[in-house]
Amino acid sequence: MRTIHAATLLRRAPDDEPVAGLAVLVTDDRIEACGPLNELTQAYPQVRVRRWAGTLGPALLHDGPLPAAPSPRERVHALFRAGVGAVPAAEVADPELYAAAVRNHVAVLDVPRPPVLTPGGRADLAVFAGDGSCLATVVAGRLVHRRA
Repeated sequence: MRTIHAATLLRRAPDDEPVAGLAVLVTDDRIEACGPLNELTQAYPQVRVRRWAGTLGPALLHDGPLPAAPSPRERVHALFRAGVGAVPAAEVADPELYAAAVRNHVAVLDVPRPPVLTPGGRADLAVFAGDGSCLATVVAGRLVHRRA
């Protein structure tokens, strides 16, 4: 299923300057295209458009131990609330925590790499408010967190 994610601003990498008017076309678990929102909506008029107030960019790579919580599932969901889509494999060495991460499509990386939005890459996106709080997280093309 295709979805266009658009926000007030978009940045393709965490250190990039955010730019207005851009969007990301997601097909299944992959980024199909990044480009001007008007061009994507014209090229794909039947595709659902999710509009976010904030800055859309790549989901974050978590650095350090996962947040404390009563269960492995809740520890993974705490990552989603922070805009995280990937973790170093060393941080999920516990078999139950690893299983929860994989079951929820978190990217478990043997070699951490900087997150970027690029066509063909995994559709791991996050939307952040001006105060840095996470408004929404998309992991492998699935909306896994949306702040009420």
